Amino acid sequence: MRIGHGYDVHRLVEDRDLYLCGEKIEYEKGLLGHSDADVSLHALCDALLGAAALGDIGKHFPDSDERYKGISSVLLLKHTVKMVRDKGFEPVNVDVTIVCQRPKLAPYIEKMRKNVADAMGIDVDCVNVKATTTEKLGFEGEGLGISSTAVVLIDG
Repeated sequence: MRIGHGYDVHRLVEDRDLYLCGEKIEYEKGLLGHSDADVSLHALCDALLGAAALGDIGKHFPDSDERYKGISSVLLLKHTVKMVRDKGFEPVNVDVTIVCQRPKLAPYIEKMRKNVADAMGIDVDCVNVKATTTEKLGFEGEGLGISSTAVVLIDG
């Protein structure tokens, strides 16, 4: 068994859609990035890659590669899970934390869990997604960006 940890940050900007855990969130801003900038799935990909000692998301999906411009991070997660499985490991469970002051994410959490479970081919009962604020402190609290962490367990 192996454990992996991932962390990612993206800046909030106008004129972009906001995607978190593969779910489009109704909000006046979105995250800036080469792909759809789903910060939570990027952290999850990094956690999976780390657990399997496969490097990081930038190594496999560089922002200098036009193939990934605007791509759904759900597709990046599916490819990451395939790489982990190809190395002989199976994802056991995942825990994702999204850090932002706004928007409120409680109405989206169950859809997010299902999106992650479906993309990874695991039971939704093995996926946890939670959100927290920073009590208006730091860049997340000021509404400048969103960060996310993820922890995964894989077995092989």
